[in-house]
Amino acid sequence: MSPPSLIETHPNLSDAAPVALSYELFPPRSPAAAETLWTTIRELETTDPDYVSVTYGASGSNRDTAVELINRLVLETTLRPLAHLTCVGNTPTELAEIIGELLDAGVRGILALRGDQPKDSGEPVSGSLRYAQDLIELIRRVEQRRSALLCAGKVAVGVAAYPTRHPESPSEAHDVEVLLAKQRSGADFAITQVFFRPEQYADLIARARRAGVTIPIIPGVMPLTSLRRLKRLGELTGVEPAPELIARLAAADSDAERTRIGVSATVDLANAALDAGAPGLHLYTFNEHQSAMEVLDKLSLARPARATSRLNAMGRRQLAS
Repeated sequence: MSPPSLIETHPNLSDAAPVALSYELFPPRSPAAAETLWTTIRELETTDPDYVSVTYGASGSNRDTAVELINRLVLETTLRPLAHLTCVGNTPTELAEIIGELLDAGVRGILALRGDQPKDSGEPVSGSLRYAQDLIELIRRVEQRRSALLCAGKVAVGVAAYPTRHPESPSEAHDVEVLLAKQRSGADFAITQVFFRPEQYADLIARARRAGVTIPIIPGVMPLTSLRRLKRLGELTGVEPAPELIARLAAADSDAERTRIGVSATVDLANAALDAGAPGLHLYTFNEHQSAMEVLDKLSLARPARATSRLNAMGRRQLAS
């Protein structure tokens, strides 16, 4: 089961192939960051996305802030949250408690991730889960125990997919086998990590389908407008950004020119994924809406009028205040 509702059809696809739209947000680290985030949330809300994912720090380091943001999204907006959840450093009992807390808040979508290994490379917490597929199975067990409370809908479980080799993986073929194992454990859909070359998404799809992966694989696309962010992500993920794009961004005379170059490159990347049959787009916003909105404008993905839904959202906010 992929995320529930879908929107607008991409011009290069048939009318029978709707495209899902979603964004990634992360919990704010300061009052000023929270103000900026909520400006972004209100702007993104006007595009009627299918869901927004909310990240979760390593070993749950920002758990309380993440849950607070999810609660506010449920109560104060028309947005549907997809909650990130990592298993490294947590026992099954602790994770079951967190899953229950998310379900109680109204969450019906969870992105199940292994999470980063501890930086000190110390021994794992005794009894902690080691792999994303273990977390998927735990989510399904919690869901089964609470089935009478979930008449509002089954929990949609998403996972990560890798268009290029995971830094800790021996090969791309191994990454696909891991994705297949996640599907067997009960994953409903996958979202890719960032990629920088148009052919990388199509290559992943071909490899995954040959191996027997049938779940939707949604491309995660990052607005390629920040030179600093591109270089940093390259270091963190082990995926080298396209050198020609780096050179063009570095040579740009102004922020406006860098934005124009980056948005154009992002649109090319998104169009290539859509032409390869992508069922949707997941935009990594970094809590900034401007570049994401410009990418959507260039893609000609309709942003439906939200008057009725926004009025309903305003009513919910007044009731909650």
